[in-house]
Amino acid sequence: MNQTISNQLSEEQLRRGKELSDKLISGLNMILLGKEDLVDMVTVGVLAEGHLLLEGLPGLGKTELIKGLALLTGLDTSRVQFTPDLLPGDITGNPILQEVDGQKVFVFQSGPVFTNLLLADEINRASPKTQSALLEAMQEKQVTVLGETHLIKKPFFVLATQNPIEQEGTYSLPEAQLDRFLFKLNVRQNSAATLEKIILSKEAGQRTEVKQVITPEDLDELMQMVDQVYLPEAVVSFIARLVDATNGGGETEAGKLIKFGASPRAALSFARAAKAKAILRGRPNASFEDVRELALPVLRHRIILDYQAKIAGETEDSVISKLLEELPATDKFLPPGVTQKK
Repeated sequence: MNQTISNQLSEEQLRRGKELSDKLISGLNMILLGKEDLVDMVTVGVLAEGHLLLEGLPGLGKTELIKGLALLTGLDTSRVQFTPDLLPGDITGNPILQEVDGQKVFVFQSGPVFTNLLLADEINRASPKTQSALLEAMQEKQVTVLGETHLIKKPFFVLATQNPIEQEGTYSLPEAQLDRFLFKLNVRQNSAATLEKIILSKEAGQRTEVKQVITPEDLDELMQMVDQVYLPEAVVSFIARLVDATNGGGETEAGKLIKFGASPRAALSFARAAKAKAILRGRPNASFEDVRELALPVLRHRIILDYQAKIAGETEDSVISKLLEELPATDKFLPPGVTQKK
């Protein structure tokens, strides 16, 4: 089920992983002031090779954060401003009629999806047909046009943004597409203290100078380290029981507030993200605390609340928090004589 303990990361590898991830985190914190928790989650998502959905009001730095990530890592990047008139071919590419050796043939012209980091700005403004064009790319890392499959180079991330309050001319993302995002991250308003720092450090229109701090090879090394992080059976059990509870298992009160729960893909996302979180902390194994910290971004876009829960004023975040309070981290894998710490 897991790799053996003998295959775990060495102390030297752990120091190397923490050093590289700290460089990336420090660079992102310079771009986005006062949002250390958000930066940590974005870094975890990148190390876990996952797609990220950032939701927040305009002007909070979502786009700048993503553009800065590309500059800090040296990854190739493309940006697509999603609009209602955007067509699937505008993302995937289109076959173009060209003359080759005296004959007219269709030659595939690749679109912006063929990159390492795709910034999908205001993704909920495009039609469902156009949004669906990303599904194959996000899941299979490939695009099929007119029966011909074209592979996307690795690593490949979709980092999408959306505005939660402006609903005119927007389309809700289909559940199948939401499920392919590793995290949904809420970008909050800045505090007064953070706004003071922003005003003092940046003049209107002044851009933060961003320099590359790690190479794509360094990032690949970090991703390989994530594969080697040890995932204890007790942590696997906690992840499985937590996802099962969103589908009515475990008989928790919070679980009864959920109409549709998370899929097995959520459990896999949990596991991969917990291992990436361990790299950021310089640990050779994932922990219960990693799972607790990741529960909101992993689950909030993968559950649908019962209408009565919505009437009662519950939100996805509040229900997940209650679920974590009810569900014990440890189960049958506790050694004899060891009790669960409250």
